[in-house]
Amino acid sequence: MAAQLAEATTDPACRVLGLRERKKRRTRDSLVEAAHRLFLVHGYGRTTVDEIAAAVDVSQRTFFRYFENKEQVALAVMADAEGFFIECLRRRPAEEEPLTAMRAAITESWRSLGSVEHAGPGSVTAALELLELIESTPTLLAAHLRHTAEQERQIAAILSEREGLDPATDLRPRLLAAVFGAVVRLSHLSWTTDAAAHQVGPDGMIATLERHFDQLGPALSGSWRP
Repeated sequence: MAAQLAEATTDPACRVLGLRERKKRRTRDSLVEAAHRLFLVHGYGRTTVDEIAAAVDVSQRTFFRYFENKEQVALAVMADAEGFFIECLRRRPAEEEPLTAMRAAITESWRSLGSVEHAGPGSVTAALELLELIESTPTLLAAHLRHTAEQERQIAAILSEREGLDPATDLRPRLLAAVFGAVVRLSHLSWTTDAAAHQVGPDGMIATLERHFDQLGPALSGSWRP
């Protein structure tokens, strides 16, 4: 096995494939970063695919090899962040209760994406900037909500597998995934309108998430009256 691994890592074809993949990743990241910058400066509606491609010095044809349309490149930052959250959730200890695991995973993903290693188009700062653009752009908001619904299905499937449940007959995974998604979106909206949290950046977003999750239990089962 060791000999086979050594042969694979020294095979020129493997090294070329690695270089190709890294180049493709750099091109994709450059397109996402250029699109993000242009959207923030000029607005989503006034930015064209040609302008995004030109900013990276590639052709329109190259753009469409990476993204189906302008909407997809606009949401790439959030899609990457949400995909990273899903990975974090899958790695949570099996003994954690569902809500505890999801809360820990979202906090872990925001902290990790806020680190120096994740600077650039996939950073938490870029994701937070994009949230404001999404909320103010009906086309993007509709697409983002569709993507969120798909993410909820993924979360429900993960929770069902973790707990050994059948999602077709047990409603709890889907209900909790939907509630969790609502809390995260409300936290995003709260962060965008909170000047103090906004100035702190990623840490402010994490604090906002924690505050909303702290209120989830009382909101669902506690008495609201003084």
